[in-house]
Amino acid sequence: MARPEGLEPPAYWFEANRSIQLSYGRVASSYHEHVPTEIEIKLRLADGAAGARALLEQRGYTAAGPRLLESDQLFDREGELRQSDRILRLRSSGERWTLTYKGPAGRSRHKSREELEVDFSSGPSLVSILDALGYKPSFRYEKFRTKFTAPGEPGIVTIDETPIGDFLELEGPAYWIDETAVRLGFTTADYLTVSYAALYREYCRNDPKALLGNMSFGTKEP
Repeated sequence: MARPEGLEPPAYWFEANRSIQLSYGRVASSYHEHVPTEIEIKLRLADGAAGARALLEQRGYTAAGPRLLESDQLFDREGELRQSDRILRLRSSGERWTLTYKGPAGRSRHKSREELEVDFSSGPSLVSILDALGYKPSFRYEKFRTKFTAPGEPGIVTIDETPIGDFLELEGPAYWIDETAVRLGFTTADYLTVSYAALYREYCRNDPKALLGNMSFGTKEP
């Protein structure tokens, strides 16, 4: 349909509109090119956390901070996140509260997924906000975590002491994960790419005395 004479947009409008579209395209492209991606594996520790710590220290790793209890609460809205393999997690660690979104996971030799995080000063207030948006607590799991680093290395090794056993977690570039696993005496056959929620469900299936619920220490501490 032709515009009435005299109502055509001026030439600068077309140029401005084109500029906005190009700018939006650059922002969207830049976002997708720089989305933070988590790459990790877990390794089951048959000999416990003390032996793993000694091994890491022998290999030149030092603790990057104190051993802390991490309490991780997952949230969901009528199962929509779990069904799409996404995660919304609120973590309490010391005085720190961190909200994390994780996108669908790619699982080959390693697990990789989009990961976005933001810190908050008040966990209870954030829970109230999530509740108002329809997100309810689902699965909660706890672990005592100690992080280790080594000079010049691009990844982090953590020892996780959980109610269902002890694990190493290697997070960093894929090549570094493979090289570090070998240095620590593991092979790709030892790699675990499932979540702690999945490991806990497996644990409960294999132990008739275990109660399927939250993976917490209760009154016990390792």
